[in-house]
Amino acid sequence: MAGSRRILSIWLPAMAIDRWRQGSPDRREFDDRPLVLIAETAHGPRIEAANRAGKTAGARAGMMLADVRTLCPEIATAPSDPAGDLAFLEKLAAWARRWGPWSAMDAPDGVLVDVTAVPHLFGGEGALLDDVSAAFDQRHLALRAAIAPTAGAAWALAHYGPPAAIVDADIERALSDLPVAALRLDSDVLTVLRRLGLKRIGDITMIGRDALHRRFRNRKSPAANPLIRLDQLLGRVPEPLLPVIPQQMPLVQRRLMEPIRHRALLDQVVGDLAVDMARELEGKGLGARRLELGLWRVDGEVAVRQLEMAAASRDPAHICRLFATRLDDIDAGFGIEMLRLRASWAEPLALEQGDIEAGAEIHGTSLAACIDRLTVRLGPKAVSRPVPFASHIPERAQRWQPPLEAEPLVQGSLEFHARPLKMLDAPEHIAVLYATPDGYPQRFRWRGHVHEVARVEGPERIAPEWWRERGSARLRDYYRIEDECGRRYWIYRQGIVGDGRGGAPDWYMQGLCA
Repeated sequence: MAGSRRILSIWLPAMAIDRWRQGSPDRREFDDRPLVLIAETAHGPRIEAANRAGKTAGARAGMMLADVRTLCPEIATAPSDPAGDLAFLEKLAAWARRWGPWSAMDAPDGVLVDVTAVPHLFGGEGALLDDVSAAFDQRHLALRAAIAPTAGAAWALAHYGPPAAIVDADIERALSDLPVAALRLDSDVLTVLRRLGLKRIGDITMIGRDALHRRFRNRKSPAANPLIRLDQLLGRVPEPLLPVIPQQMPLVQRRLMEPIRHRALLDQVVGDLAVDMARELEGKGLGARRLELGLWRVDGEVAVRQLEMAAASRDPAHICRLFATRLDDIDAGFGIEMLRLRASWAEPLALEQGDIEAGAEIHGTSLAACIDRLTVRLGPKAVSRPVPFASHIPERAQRWQPPLEAEPLVQGSLEFHARPLKMLDAPEHIAVLYATPDGYPQRFRWRGHVHEVARVEGPERIAPEWWRERGSARLRDYYRIEDECGRRYWIYRQGIVGDGRGGAPDWYMQGLCA
């Protein structure tokens, strides 16, 4: 047996429908009309969930929409959102920790809570179930709940037992009349058990284990082996559960003894909050990318100012400088009595030698700080930065995007290519003299000046991107060259003689090397 352990199982039979109804007040009109949520499949729309009127009309989860329309032509449909339902269930599991020290998701529509040694705080297990029911009723969520010594027994009672069921001991007798579906088995296993005449849990416990073991000995998954599920239900073998641990974002606040109205005092409090936030972030090894500053006025109004940074930071002076421009339009009213600073987006930021970055900041050479200032002053879309892009063609190897957006993934195979320090905005045509059609360049003219070639390195051949260009596009041969004055260039020949894709090859200047 499982001893004194107590598990609370919460089942939301209509979670997808209830969540859909909460999306807009206008959706409440479908409470009395048949409604189903559908998902597109290779064979057509399939029903994922149905409201009470839809179930009365014959709709069931897993049916095809075409079959249901023959039973109820006027049934309404809406697209399902499995990802949104899973995210909602995760938040619900974290919220359910109010009834126990930890909770776990029981996808797709359930939550398990460990309530061991907790019910006496609510006045008993019956009162705890009443509190659970009242809390979910306030959120307009239908539920069934049960408490038992094991997760399997609690799940079985919540899905197939009486409402608000509680089992203290002798699980085998208490659950013997429940159907075999209460063992959380796959549909094909349930079909086999029904064909064998085993319709209730008591029927399985009455026959010998050897017979079932011979029949299901090759089934290793718990959902495919009724003996494993039965042992989990009775507490004979442990059932691992993955608890939901909500991530606590750093938050600091100041409750003021006297409301403040002057800007100088406000800046001082914001500076104190920035120092506290830096301490919190440093303790967690994080840096803030997005900060939210809330200001509570005496009359109950709340003003919120938000900023995003180009790189993770926990520098108090930098945070204060960015918020300074966001607080110019704050109306203190009769005074501000509380301020709260929250890092809603944080990234790992290792400890670093602060003197180097501080020196760069003092001399105005910190790129991230400069980007943050320009973004705050000009707007997030007015500043762009170059980011690498996976392309062998040099002029396509980078793109411009706002600094607050994440960098795209880059192919690692392109990193070993050395590129010149300065790339021209567009390749410029040059005239090149060479000894043979495919030989090294000997002399070239660029921007009205003739340069003698002293050294040559190459070629590096780059083929055209066939998925982007036409079939007549010509390949390129790149050369690193040095003229008689020691200046280095990066040029390329477009095409080769006799490639059948044009006349004589053309030469272009692509960049300048250090």
